[in-house]
Formats: sequence, structure tokens, C-alpha cells
Amino acid sequence: MYAVMPEDIRPAAVADAFYPGDASALSLLLDDLFATAETSNINAEIKGLVAPHAGYRYSGKVAAAGYRQVRLGSKAVVAIIAPSHYDRFHGVSVFNGKGYETPLGLVPVAAEQANALIEENEAIMSSWLGHRNEHALEVQLPFLQKRFTDFSILPIVMGEQNVDVCKMLADAVAAVLKECSSLIIASSDLSHFHEDKIARQIDAATIRLVESFDEDRFAGSLEGFTGQFCGGGPIFTALLASKQFGAHNAKSVLYGNSGDETGDLSSVVGYLSAVFY
Repeated sequence: MYAVMPEDIRPAAVADAFYPGDASALSLLLDDLFATAETSNINAEIKGLVAPHAGYRYSGKVAAAGYRQVRLGSKAVVAIIAPSHYDRFHGVSVFNGKGYETPLGLVPVAAEQANALIEENEAIMSSWLGHRNEHALEVQLPFLQKRFTDFSILPIVMGEQNVDVCKMLADAVAAVLKECSSLIIASSDLSHFHEDKIARQIDAATIRLVESFDEDRFAGSLEGFTGQFCGGGPIFTALLASKQFGAHNAKSVLYGNSGDETGDLSSVVGYLSAVFY
């Protein structure tokens, strides 16, 4: 199972590919993204965040707009729930080692919560599976590092995204975070490789689904494979867990697609930042 040891550090895997590998260049890019990020007036405590996970050239503006909305309390634990693009496995994989590394430094793992999460259900395992080369979780970290200092992460990758696994994981995450300041991040892109006009129609339906904050509708979308998002499971899990922490609403912060940045509208990928509050 490639079990994770307490001293293990997960090195940066997609630096110089999805974002700059040089710390100074990455810091300057993040400064610019946050300085120009669109704002949304949400006067409520944000419990969950949906954020894209493409290269910063394509989705950085959308991600920054979402991260700009959130606040973290002292010694917060940030649960990041991502899909697995490369490894195939059953259940859920948690990295419970020392931390994740990026060009901006080491992001510590919340070991107490990570180990407790693994004990919550036999389908949740300590493993490098889903973490070794996965970009969907890693690309979230520099945004957090640039915005906050006093936090640790609970790194979670879903090998399965069916409704039962989402509900199980949501209950487990809520259980281990109930005694601490926390934020839950769902890593997901939207539709892939449609012409711009069609992509916007598809993604508009997904945004309506997210903003409905309706767990039955979302479950139906997952079960019927009608939603076009690669992280539908993480979004549904974050929605359910956020509800347990008192969230009552969802709101889209910013939508865009790769064509907005490249000018190529023939085949685009959609991106969304949204909050549960």
C-alpha cells in the first residue's frame, strides 16, 4: 500500500510545469494574481472552497479569486480533497507524513487529524497512492502559503468518487476537524475540451448545481454521471462536510476557462472558484 512514514516528505512534483519552480518567481506571480483578483462580498464564515487545479497560466486568476475570500483562524487545519488523475485505487488515500514541499517551503501535515482520519474507516488508508505525482492537491498549496502562515494540511486523495464514499469521507472529515479551526478545499476543474460556447453552457449547469447546495441533486448528478467535473466527489464531500459545520449556502466567486487566457476557443477547460458558507 506504500504506507507513509511519519518522517516522509512529499517533494514538489509539478513545479516548473504547473507553476514556477523558482521561489521568487512563484511569489511574484502569486502577488500579482492576488492583487488583481476579483472580489465577492460574502459577509459570512466560509467553511468550504471549490478551487481549480490547472496550471496557473490557465486557472490562476480563478483560484486566486476564491482564496482571496477565505480567512483562517489560528492553527487552522486545511483539509484538501482532490481526485486522483494517475493512480487507480479503492477508497481514500491520506498522506500522514511530515509534510508537502513546494518552492515556498514545507507545508506541515496535521498529523493528529491525519492519523485520526485513517482510523475513522477501513476504506481510508495511509498511502503514497494518489500523492506521488498528483497535481490536483499540490497546486493548492502555494496559494495557501502566500495567504497564511499558521496552518497545517490534511491531504486527501479520492480513489473512488461514488456517493457512498463521499458520504463516508464527509462524516470522517467532519469528525476529525470538529475541535479545531478548519477549512475544507475541494479541488476540481469543470468541463474538458469542448468549444467555448458549449463549454460555457455545460459549466453554467454545473455552477447552478453547486450553488443549489442541494445534496440530493448533487448525489443524483454523481450517480447518473451527468456532471462534467473531474472532482465531483471532492466537491460533494466538501459540501456535505461544510453542512455539518453550519454552512447553509453556496456561491460562485469566479468562472473562466482556458480560452480566456490562450485565445484558443476551439477546445477549452472550465474553472470555478466557489464557497460554502
